[in-house]
Amino acid sequence: MTIFMVETYVIKPKKLAEFTAYKKKISSWKETHQELFATVKSYRMFARAIGGTWGGFMEMWEFENLADCETWMNKIMQSEYPTALQPEFLDAVAPATYSINIWNPVE
Repeated sequence: MTIFMVETYVIKPKKLAEFTAYKKKISSWKETHQELFATVKSYRMFARAIGGTWGGFMEMWEFENLADCETWMNKIMQSEYPTALQPEFLDAVAPATYSINIWNPVE
């Protein structure tokens, strides 16, 4: 059964330009590391437009099952991402706003 890993966070107002640069950098990194994303069925990123907290973002990753999600997470954490790119991301995120959840469709 398909599952979704959903990340939500708010970017610090003074870090929006750096976050925009980070998004370009991570997009390029994903292109050169496609083998790490073999288990990802789809990916979407959303920016909050109306309501809620300004600077809010949501990333939605689709996987065939929880095992595929765990495999992907293990591969990412064993890559250079945690030391090369993740600190840049975490520096831009407002404290205590990051969350990660697993969702499954209701039929």
